[in-house]
Amino acid sequence: MTGWRRPVGRAVPVILLATLLAWLGGGQAHFGRIDPALALPVLFPPLVLLAAWCCRDEATVRRRALLVAAFGIVLAQAVLGVVLAGQLAWLQLALIATASLAAGVLAETLLGWRPRWRMLTWLVALLIAVGWFAASHAMLARLYRPAAAPTHAPVATVLTGLPLRWSGEADLAAIIAGQRADDPALVRLEAAGPLQLVDSLVEHRPPPGGTLLLAHPRALAPQELVAIDGFVRGGGKAVILADALSGWPAAHPIGDPRNPPVTSLLTPLFDHWGVTLAAANPDAPMVVAADVDAARLLLASAGRFERLPAACRGYADRHVARCPIGGGEVWLVGDADLLFAPLWTPAIPGAEHLRPADTMAWMAARLWPGAGVAPFSPVWIRRDAR
Repeated sequence: MTGWRRPVGRAVPVILLATLLAWLGGGQAHFGRIDPALALPVLFPPLVLLAAWCCRDEATVRRRALLVAAFGIVLAQAVLGVVLAGQLAWLQLALIATASLAAGVLAETLLGWRPRWRMLTWLVALLIAVGWFAASHAMLARLYRPAAAPTHAPVATVLTGLPLRWSGEADLAAIIAGQRADDPALVRLEAAGPLQLVDSLVEHRPPPGGTLLLAHPRALAPQELVAIDGFVRGGGKAVILADALSGWPAAHPIGDPRNPPVTSLLTPLFDHWGVTLAAANPDAPMVVAADVDAARLLLASAGRFERLPAACRGYADRHVARCPIGGGEVWLVGDADLLFAPLWTPAIPGAEHLRPADTMAWMAARLWPGAGVAPFSPVWIRRDAR
């Protein structure tokens, strides 16, 4: 035990520093996540310090200190995951264990180099730290990227009153020239799988095996409501976004019919299914997190499903529900603003590992079997653990 006292003494400050850097610099605190993988970009600096502290020690001490540090970093992330999120991300922990050992060996090799100008060692260490940081983020962006739908996946049919196609102020000339200003949500969905945007379900019924997305549509004719009910009861799957009071930005003057509906116009369909959507609680926060299984969605002024059939399962205080209807299934979300890009878009385009919500991955998984899955997924801190 005596032979481990010095290695442990060297490693403990490094473990604490690596954990603190992951919490603050890795984004765990900012995003409300405890993903062990978020520690990866900031691993190299603490292990350089470990190598510097151990540079005059025997080789046995250095090796033991590195092993203790790597084990401690992984253990700290595992404990935080269990305490704050109630889960262990085994693949992410394995990555951090491997990366800790690799960074430690690299740091020890670097500090064993004896150039004529000693400051050159630290300059190279700084360059490696920057390269490690950038390469880690690039790798994590790929590991967190949701998979697209498999080839020949069934087409998802989208009917919406939201300005997803040619949003903003794109004029007719720009549209004809092909300079579309599609909403980011539509761009992401089209990249995830095949879909068709339709303006009538009477003329464009969902194909066999396809899924229906109703995203806060305008007033539907009785024939369309019958078509929706028949599609679901016949074994179809649907995702319905219905907002009691939409906050989607209006691109046109108030009262212009091109703007999204202010409130949901699906009450006749919901009444037929035994569902009642109530307005958002005015005393509730504007944006709330809804945990649906392992996914986190951000909702803005979301309504609550006060009445649901007994077979339905509610999530997040009934802001979201999953209901069997006849032979099919429908996901109900009391918020059309779910698709609003600022609620789910990473601050850095393409940095899927830094996303503030799982919205688009969750949506893709509902619309196409096999879509939305990634090697790594966010480990969200439970709201009651904050």
